[in-house]
Amino acid sequence: MVEEVSVQSIEQARVAYESGDLRERLQRYHTDVDSAFWQWNDVWLSPAFRAFDIRQDCRRVTAPVLAIQGEDDPYGSMAQIDDIALPASQIQRVKLTGCGHSPHRDQTQATTEQVTRFLLDKA
Repeated sequence: MVEEVSVQSIEQARVAYESGDLRERLQRYHTDVDSAFWQWNDVWLSPAFRAFDIRQDCRRVTAPVLAIQGEDDPYGSMAQIDDIALPASQIQRVKLTGCGHSPHRDQTQATTEQVTRFLLDKA
C-alpha cells in the first residue's frame, strides 16, 4: 500500500537525485540510472498510484510467508507487514531495529539468521 511516509520519502529522494549525490550513488547499480530512477519515482508520485494496494491479493497467498521490515524504513511503516492478513501459522513477521529499507544490507546477519530459521522450520 502507499503510505504518506512513502510519498514523503520518495519526494525527498527526487530532491536528492536532482540536487544531491543520489544519482551518482545509484549509477553503480543501474546501466541506465536515469530511466531506473525516474520510472520508479514518477510512478510512486503519480496521483493515480495512491490507490495501489495489494493487501487483498496477499490474502490469496497459500505458501508460508516471512515478512521482514526495518523499523527505520523511510519508505514504509510497520503497517506494511502488520496489515498482511494471513493466518498466524502461515506468516512470520520480523521487525528489525536499527534497520532501514534494505534489511539484507542494513542487518545482514540478523536477516540471514531469520531466513535460515524460517526455512529450517518449514523444511
